[in-house]
Parts: sequence; C-alpha cells; structure tokens
Amino acid sequence: MEIQDKIVNKVALSGLITFDLASVAPQGERVLLDIKEQLFHGLILREKDFRAFVKEHDWSQYQGKHIAITCSADAIIPTWAYMLLANRLEPYAESITFGDLEVLENLLFERALEELDMARFEGQRVMVKGCGEIKIPESAFITLTRKLSKVAKSIMYGEACSSVPIYKRKG
Repeated sequence: MEIQDKIVNKVALSGLITFDLASVAPQGERVLLDIKEQLFHGLILREKDFRAFVKEHDWSQYQGKHIAITCSADAIIPTWAYMLLANRLEPYAESITFGDLEVLENLLFERALEELDMARFEGQRVMVKGCGEIKIPESAFITLTRKLSKVAKSIMYGEACSSVPIYKRKG
C-alpha cells in the first residue's frame, strides 16, 4: 500500500488577497527637466534669454512622458519661469509636476491609488507584497495602508511565508 502525501497550499486556502503595488505602477517614461543650464553664469535667470529658450526648444520630445521640472542650481527662480514651462509642456506631457524624479514618482503613485477600487478588499485579509521587480516609493505603501485600513479585515506586509502584521480590525 502506497501512502501519498498531498501538498496543500495553505495560503491559497486562507482567503488571503495578495496585492502588489507594481500592478498599479503608472506606465510611461519619466523625465527631469532641469533649467540650471538656462541660467546666466549658473546664477541668474534672465527673462529675455529664458523666453528665447522656451520659444526655440523642441517641446514635442516630451510627448506622452511624465515630467518633473526643477532647478538644481542654488538660484532664485521666479515662479513665472516654471509657469512658462508648464504651459509649453501641457500639450505634450502626460503629467507635469515641480520637483525631482522622486517627487514625480510619489505623485504618480498617489494618483494611481486614488483611482484604485477598494471594494474588492472589503472585509478581506490583504497581504501587501513587499519585494518586487520595480522600486515602489514608501509614500505608496502609506497611501495604500490608509485606504486599506478603512475596508480590509486585516493588512499584512511581506510574503505569505514571512509577513509582518500591520492592522487587524477589531470585532
């Protein structure tokens, strides 16, 4: 008589929903538009020169891209300069923000999570996947946790074999 042990996937039977933030990662190239090269002697933004740059620059190269506008030089940049750039980018760029690429990534994830339908997590045990193929900003984990805390039965972080409890609804 041969005894056959069945391998049972306890995770699958647990009713645990695994959610990977990479599944909502916004698509599209991210571009940093740093205006430091437009400064006179790396210090001063001269309106006439800047307006010439804005007029002559090929803005179509930003078609469908996510743009972060910044100035990495230690200079005082008037607000209108950023406004001019935003105006020129608007017909082409998928999104535009002020800041560096990290600020842009945070914003993109924030927007994606705003649109996430939370109904599927109602009363569920949710495992938020910790490691993955792409870098997920910490701000996305915070936003997701805030949203899940309103609907989920419990929230865990990591992998099924090694998780950290985050939240458990009382009652």
